[in-house]
Amino acid sequence: MSQEEALLVSRERRIGRIRLNRPKALNSLTLDMVRRFKQALDDFVADPDTVAVLVTGEGERGLCAGGDIRALYECRNNGKEHYKTFWREEYALNARIASFSKPYVVLMDGIVMGGGVGVSAHGNRRVATEHTQLAMPETRIGFIPDVGGTWLLARGAGAGVYMALSGVAVGAADAMHVGLCDQMVQSSRIPELVEKLAFASSGDQIDATLAAFAIEPEKGELQQRKEELDRVTAADSVEHILENLRASGSAFGSKAAKEICRNSPSSLKVTYALLKRARTAERLETCLISEYRAACSLLDGHDLYEGIRAALIDKDKTPRWRPPSLEEVDENAIKKILEGRGDPEPDFGAPPQ
Repeated sequence: MSQEEALLVSRERRIGRIRLNRPKALNSLTLDMVRRFKQALDDFVADPDTVAVLVTGEGERGLCAGGDIRALYECRNNGKEHYKTFWREEYALNARIASFSKPYVVLMDGIVMGGGVGVSAHGNRRVATEHTQLAMPETRIGFIPDVGGTWLLARGAGAGVYMALSGVAVGAADAMHVGLCDQMVQSSRIPELVEKLAFASSGDQIDATLAAFAIEPEKGELQQRKEELDRVTAADSVEHILENLRASGSAFGSKAAKEICRNSPSSLKVTYALLKRARTAERLETCLISEYRAACSLLDGHDLYEGIRAALIDKDKTPRWRPPSLEEVDENAIKKILEGRGDPEPDFGAPPQ
């Protein structure tokens, strides 16, 4: 498959179409796809005949599973600069999506993880289905919720903090509850929805069409646990959150603590520090820069590659974290990770008009 075929850009009447087209790789993003995605947005926003953009993923499994982390593992000894460039440009794309001035409709059907959240949850018209499985599972592989994930999840109260630390996947109802999508439609009606959107000639018609297809999901588990999650995550450290979960007396609290404890202790510490910064940040871009600095630092560590090995290479699901416990994590090491390595940072520029 050529690079052009991996991201399909087209016009259907007055709608700009962007289709992620690597279904065998669950539409995982490459640097070229990121660049062509950004150029497509710039072209569509500058075109007065384009009233909206529609983003979808090809295949039946999902919108996008994120970046190609298997390739990252293969480049662990030589090629880290490529991933710094990838993140730098991917994060700029995330900011561009968040500031996009026209309707940005994204169909979040199936799996939406990591970088897939970055190209969807920053949009202004985000549509889930009953098949949506959305997650920021980075702490499970020794990484952090990036692509603006800390900005998004910090605004999701206790449920957002829990998603960031545990990496659990949620359905449409909880994604709406946390603020990661706006509405739900029946997946079987997606072809009809896409056809109707193609005939829209204004933003108002886009919104009217989406409203006509919207259905109300049943309450999700995190939504039902809102009070408990808000209470247990109102703590100054990951350790205290775990203490609160275990002391909650609920089966959910015990399960949630176990989910978090499976993940990289260092990643948990860095993630929670980034979430605390995100709570007071005034701009998405501030969080993206903080995430970028941490991401580049983690390229030089152990847990990122060990997490990928255990999840995707050997698939033994038993990562050997260094250090292996929260108590053994050096707080000075966490501060250095957050400071970054002095790499060139994302250039957000001014969005085109």
